[in-house]
Amino acid sequence: MTPTASTIRSAQSGDETAIVAMIHELALFENASEQCTVTESQITAALFGDDAVACCYIAEVDGATAAMALWFRTFSTWDGVAGIHLEDLFVREQFRRRGLARALLARLARECVTRGYSRLSWAVLDWNADAIALYDAVGGRAQSEWITYRVSGPELYALAGSFSS
Repeated sequence: MTPTASTIRSAQSGDETAIVAMIHELALFENASEQCTVTESQITAALFGDDAVACCYIAEVDGATAAMALWFRTFSTWDGVAGIHLEDLFVREQFRRRGLARALLARLARECVTRGYSRLSWAVLDWNADAIALYDAVGGRAQSEWITYRVSGPELYALAGSFSS
């Protein structure tokens, strides 16, 4: 087997096509492709716009875009400092089992440590055994006492409309 050269770098303008493609690949993997509507212009604004709200690391193998970690900063009221929430960690199928997901997690952990952040958090689907095994192996701990909630779509609009200022 020929050794491969891999690098991890911050996403830059021009990576939007690859990032959006990986987001759609992740949605397909999660059996939710019909729910994924993100566009390149939305990712451009989110990552590189004047009011950027997210960051992304790209893993490359021999120059090919192989994986990504898309994240944003959070804040812990209990710790009084920021943290990182990993929104999406995705490794393309042909690049799996090469340590890229672990390397991206390590890069995010280093980001936390360097900036003095107190935590790195993420969510995982309960059926994704491979991801859960990795997260357990790197010291991640399931937060079983917390239940994640979300309001979106028509329910979001209904809730917003129920408030009078």
